[in-house]
Amino acid sequence: MARIAVMGAGSWGTAFALVLADAGNEVCVWARREEVASAINERHENTEYLPGIALPELVTATTDPAVALADREVVVLAVPSQQLRANLTSWGPLCGDGTILVSLMKGVELGTHQRMSEVIADVTGATPDRIAVLTGPNLAREIADREPAAAVIACTDLGVAERLQKLCHTPSFRPYTNTDVVGCELGGTTKNVIGLAVGVCVGLGYGDNSKASVITRGLAETARLGAAMGADPMTFLGLAGLGDLVATCSSPLSRNRTFGEKLGQGMSVEQVTAQTRQVAEGVKSCQSVAELARLHDVEMPIVEAVARLVDGTLSPADLVREMIARETKHERH
Repeated sequence: MARIAVMGAGSWGTAFALVLADAGNEVCVWARREEVASAINERHENTEYLPGIALPELVTATTDPAVALADREVVVLAVPSQQLRANLTSWGPLCGDGTILVSLMKGVELGTHQRMSEVIADVTGATPDRIAVLTGPNLAREIADREPAAAVIACTDLGVAERLQKLCHTPSFRPYTNTDVVGCELGGTTKNVIGLAVGVCVGLGYGDNSKASVITRGLAETARLGAAMGADPMTFLGLAGLGDLVATCSSPLSRNRTFGEKLGQGMSVEQVTAQTRQVAEGVKSCQSVAELARLHDVEMPIVEAVARLVDGTLSPADLVREMIARETKHERH
């Protein structure tokens, strides 16, 4: 049994805390709001984000970061990606020198274009062997319902990845290991943007041909960027790439697909944001992913179009028309 902190009491942070507890670990969840922490401690339920899910008694909660982080050998970071730097600046000094830091976040930081593992290293000074990423087709509600699922734990140190693998392997959750941190993070980040584009197609009333086309070409865009940044091409054919992309683009449980669907139905970004309680990471990261692609001289037309849709310079219908009207070429290009 390990003592683990999960910093973030949203749906995915809470669901992963449940997984860790099912695997026999003592888990303390940091919650921003007292009412969320109290519900977890008193009712063993996150009534705000995962109502109806009974949490194991090994899961407790606090609003005090110092309490959550005290004597924890593993710290799981589960806050919105654009809030990581600010939070970690105050949390970092509370972590032990040997603490393993695990990112559940899927985003690229605005302005710096850093992946989440790079932000962690930048803020804390942690070496690569102390930083890991967990990603894959992991819709929080299904994980919390203990439906069978798989994930990838990536760390440049395979031994660390294997240690984390043991800490979250349960009868319903099967983690695989990988050392390609770059590829795993890019797959998780870019799929959110592609999920928005698929949602737009759904909102416009288009069928499976359109969705499959966007998914496939979106995967090609992700692989091109990954190749330019030194990722292993095989990563994008696995759980962190194709697996996560299919889950996000296919499920109504996906925040990004749902957000895109509402945009396709004619709502503005501001209107959808106002009625959405949880963050759709693709809305925040689409611009930074587009900028990252330009920095590496990689063509990503779907990502570029979604970025223009989010900033209000392109309509949903025009997004689709632009994709179809682009110059024809060999599929490999």
